[in-house]
Amino acid sequence: MATKIAERDRCVTGVEGLDTILYGGIPRSNTVLLTGSCGTGKTSLALEFLMHGAVKGENSLFVSVTENSEKLLQNIIPYKFFDKSLIKSGRLVFVDMPVMYERLGLTKAELSMEEIELLVNSLASLAKELQAKRLVMDSITSVCYKLKTSEKIRDFILKLSKALSDLGCTSILVGEVTADSTSYSTFGVEEAIADGIILMANMERRGDLLRTLQVIKMRGTMHSRAKYVLDLTPVGVLLVPLLKGGSTG
Repeated sequence: MATKIAERDRCVTGVEGLDTILYGGIPRSNTVLLTGSCGTGKTSLALEFLMHGAVKGENSLFVSVTENSEKLLQNIIPYKFFDKSLIKSGRLVFVDMPVMYERLGLTKAELSMEEIELLVNSLASLAKELQAKRLVMDSITSVCYKLKTSEKIRDFILKLSKALSDLGCTSILVGEVTADSTSYSTFGVEEAIADGIILMANMERRGDLLRTLQVIKMRGTMHSRAKYVLDLTPVGVLLVPLLKGGSTG
């Protein structure tokens, strides 16, 4: 009996190895948790996802929660395929969350349920106004610190995911965990709600520190669960399968 899973429209990430792992890309409108410890390349991968979308004509939105977007762009790898005109034309838009908090009056350490609703509606309205088909929030963990409770975190992610999905927008929420964490998220809620989980990590091998990537789950598609070695290069993220002996091939 033929499966209908393959018929799901894909959001091609543009990261060749990742699209291969996902049998063609992220199922469109999914919300994916891109999680890992410090220095694993999460922001670089998320930015490449947006840049490829912008190059293809898909409006893309980067919501920077912790780092000023101008500083972020200065520090990012100088990708050869990145054209600054993408920003000027509005194909690639950067928004700083602290500015949004200030504009909405969300300056308290903890947000109420009503304020969460306001934040979700504002983000969704922005995505709709920009006709964004791709969105990255870096990081969802930093937003969760203002939500505090599992109930509020669940409410925020569920409502944001639904609002973006209804707009046909595929989103990546960048999560942060410690290197020794056995969980895929800081609060344990994010991983349960997300449609997909992509885990990035550092692995020591013969004195070298390798970056690795592994797709843990992805609703709407078959996918490889193998671990890949990730390399950040000027032509983008490169992925090579990690063989069982620990070497690459």
